[in-house]
Amino acid sequence: MKLDIKALALTAGLLWGGAVLLVSIGNMMWPPYGGAFLKFAASIYPGYQPAGTMSSAIIGTLYGLVDGAIGGAIFAWLYNRFTA
Repeated sequence: MKLDIKALALTAGLLWGGAVLLVSIGNMMWPPYGGAFLKFAASIYPGYQPAGTMSSAIIGTLYGLVDGAIGGAIFAWLYNRFTA
């Protein structure tokens, strides 16, 4: 069985970007919520600061979408190479 690289990239990007968005929104509503997760994301994504604002949530979400898509594509590609 082969994995569809585009489908897995899209799925992983949406899941990771959605996770960053939900934690960012939760942090805006309840400030201590997800603070460690957002600081971790800030340590990986250049220019992202977990400021608790909508603009920082959007920036983090965009980074998460791209990062998740790249990770999903690499995972699917490696899986297909090892199962061949």
